Amino acid sequence: MYSEILKHLSEYISLTAEEEEEFTSVLTEKSINKKQFLTQPGQEITTEYYVIKGCLQSYYQDEAGNKHIIQFAVEDWWISDFEAFFSGRKAELYVEAIEDCMLLGIQKDTLEILYKRIPKFERFFRIKTTNAFVALRSRVLSALQKTGKQRYLEFCDQYPQIERRVSNHNIANYLGIKPESLSRIRKEIF
Repeated sequence: MYSEILKHLSEYISLTAEEEEEFTSVLTEKSINKKQFLTQPGQEITTEYYVIKGCLQSYYQDEAGNKHIIQFAVEDWWISDFEAFFSGRKAELYVEAIEDCMLLGIQKDTLEILYKRIPKFERFFRIKTTNAFVALRSRVLSALQKTGKQRYLEFCDQYPQIERRVSNHNIANYLGIKPESLSRIRKEIF
């Protein structure tokens, strides 16, 4: 169960066997079924999750009921309503399973203790947060500068493991284009 997350950590930091054991001892296992919510607006968010198995989406739903997908997460990715997690404010996002999922969670207060006891973890999560910020900025600029076709090709290139598992409707939503436009783009390409 923990081999995947320990391998993930080892890409950024080196841990002793004792540090690995301390880290895995504070993780909680959670499984959720397809279409089940991990978080919903209004909830207090105290946990972030590492995906062992499955696919999830986080999205905002506006007052008219329109869904705006912010993130997908598959194996070896982290997901939560990160703004709520870091700020202490109530969640504004839904995090919903697209497939049956197995997750490992870590509580914010436990993470703070871990940072003090093993500073390498602060480095790890700083790198992950920085990478997420850079990816988000890149996504915003892509939406401003590129055509729908360019954004779709970029999405397929960067996230082939997601493109095969998520409906075209949800991919179109994530890219900020109409499903009909994505269908036309796919016909041009394939």
